[in-house]
Amino acid sequence: MLSPGRFVLCAVSNKQIPLEALRYWSPEHQEAYAGPAEALKRWQGA
Repeated sequence: MLSPGRFVLCAVSNKQIPLEALRYWSPEHQEAYAGPAEALKRWQGA
C-alpha cells in the first residue's frame, strides 16, 4: 500500500475499484482488476 484510501485503480482499465468491491487481484503482479474481463486481458498479455 502506497497510501491509505478507499479505492484502488484497475491495472488494465484504470477504473476506480472500491476496496470492499475488490474481487480480482494478481499476487504475482501485485495488480488489481475491475472484473474478470480485465483480469483475462492482463493474463493474455494484452
